Amino acid sequence: MTEAPGQRNIPRSILSIVAAFIAVIILSLGTDVLLHYIAGFPPLGQKFSDPQFAWATVYRTIYGVVGSYITAALAPRRPVKHALIGGAIGFALSLFGAIEAWNKVETMGPHWYALALVIGAFPTAWLGAKIRLMQIGAR
Repeated sequence: MTEAPGQRNIPRSILSIVAAFIAVIILSLGTDVLLHYIAGFPPLGQKFSDPQFAWATVYRTIYGVVGSYITAALAPRRPVKHALIGGAIGFALSLFGAIEAWNKVETMGPHWYALALVIGAFPTAWLGAKIRLMQIGAR
């Protein structure tokens, strides 16, 4: 699913990143809701406990890898570059979220959670793309 060298497909490039963000949002919110029903997590909009934030960090990190894999799989060319662009957007959004939440620990959660999302943005983007490249290389 790659194009000839030198060809650009900007709409498909944008789609590869947007599709991944939609998938990550659906997976994250879906897991939050599912854990509310089966594991006693609070409803959306209410604060998690520290162990719940730890679990949220784990599954959101995994979903970040999945999202970057999706970006790399859908990218018309240069899958790592596309995944890292998605990682940069995720980094910026996470940084903005951390800044907004910094003085709202009582309602938004601990500092470590916000920082973990910021720090994890680029490594998860790179890992998702590398998994996709390994899959392509194995063919």
